[in-house]
Amino acid sequence: METLLSYDWHTMMPEFIIVGFAILLSLLDLFLGKKVDRRKLGWVGFVGVLVAFVSLLFLLPHESTEILFNTFRFDSFGKAFKLLLLVGTMLVFVLAIHDDEKEIQDRGEYYYLFLTALLGAMFMVSSGDLITLFVGLELLSISSYILVAIRKKNRKSNEAALKYVINGGISTAITLFGLSYIYGLTGSTNIQDMSIFIQTGNLESVQGLIGMAFLLTFVGLSFKLATMPFHMWAPDVYEGASTPVTAFLGAVSKVAGFAIVLRLFLSIFGAIPMDEGQSTYLLYMQGFIAVVAAITMIIGNTIALKQVSVKRMLAYSSIAHAGYLLVPFMAFSPFLMDNMWFYLLAYLFMNIGALAVVQVVQRAIGSDHLTSFSGLYKRSPLLAVLLTIFLLSLAGIPGTAGFIGKVHIFLSAFVVEPAHYVLAAILMGTTVISYYYYFSIIQQMFFRQPDKEETIRPQSGLLIVGCLCAVATIVLGIFPFLAYEFFFQYFDVLKDFLG
Repeated sequence: METLLSYDWHTMMPEFIIVGFAILLSLLDLFLGKKVDRRKLGWVGFVGVLVAFVSLLFLLPHESTEILFNTFRFDSFGKAFKLLLLVGTMLVFVLAIHDDEKEIQDRGEYYYLFLTALLGAMFMVSSGDLITLFVGLELLSISSYILVAIRKKNRKSNEAALKYVINGGISTAITLFGLSYIYGLTGSTNIQDMSIFIQTGNLESVQGLIGMAFLLTFVGLSFKLATMPFHMWAPDVYEGASTPVTAFLGAVSKVAGFAIVLRLFLSIFGAIPMDEGQSTYLLYMQGFIAVVAAITMIIGNTIALKQVSVKRMLAYSSIAHAGYLLVPFMAFSPFLMDNMWFYLLAYLFMNIGALAVVQVVQRAIGSDHLTSFSGLYKRSPLLAVLLTIFLLSLAGIPGTAGFIGKVHIFLSAFVVEPAHYVLAAILMGTTVISYYYYFSIIQQMFFRQPDKEETIRPQSGLLIVGCLCAVATIVLGIFPFLAYEFFFQYFDVLKDFLG
């Protein structure tokens, strides 16, 4: 007979730590006097994420296990993506602590909402059941809605929050509708039980319902990934939200989104046999995913060409990168997990690093307009060099982590039969298109005269984040085997993904 004490609770230690610090922050915010600087609470939140990160490192050698009737899985998949979530949130916390916007009045709430959003993302990547997965998804989503709207008197923030909530509500409804079909077909909400039922059951008579479940679930989650044509919320939200929130949505939330897509679709639709067991339903739908990936890469990069707001430009860049990440997912190659994990790791550093520099410039100039970066090299050479590194990595220039990630994604289209030459060509073509808008920022920094000669002095915390992200981007670009060796040492995803 199982009791509460018989569960392996220490596998949930990172989640318990985040919950504890979120409660601590809310209580401190409630009882501390109004004259106390709430930025100190930000450092408390940062320490909480750091402690959770250290606890996860100690748990890495721990064997895969499941608790609460397999609703929570501590496996290689969860460990791998939690590392990304925790690292990204630590960097975002530093950005948030140094965010001097006076429009953010509820500072305490600002910080602990990052923790609740992180908690939802962590539950998503470790969920073994549709119910816990959906709870984690909504915890992340609702916290994100409030973070976007936390600048109550800012019209752009209010507009962005309204669009985000409406699109988020629609995506949630569509996702739930798709999941209800999956539940109806299998009679269970447990992902492992559903996978076993699908592999052993005869589903030939319900192919139409399977297709409906796939399309609805994929479309609903595509809103979270900001893939075309479900990207409508992203540019306005990225521009209207405060820069730390933009960094969180662009990096941490994107990691969680792709994690939930991998967990669901590989476990369920990757297990549905087709053609007398020689293929799976996920492979059968390759054409549909390829079309979404191609449109996402093309539209994301081409619309970015006309943007004059750097944050909107990075929003469309994020949309394009979502298209890049769909390429290995569509190809379903043997290197799917490690390639996507590495690319998300690289994207996390280069995206947060770029937004850290944008935050410094926006604070000094008062705008994120492209011309705000004119002559940045003369006003702050270090900031200009750091942003150049991140932009080169986003563009996929050799010597950076972005280049290694794109090469592996490009090759993933060829290691399967049949090879996807058209999609690989689109990836290459759109990457070349992206050079224009990335290099337009570099052109402004190095070849345009600044409006003012006053030196821009970044805050020490933002400078540390920028330098750390730049070092990580270069090291992963020159020595990518370090990340891959770490991945293969601790994460045997293919062995225990389905339990």
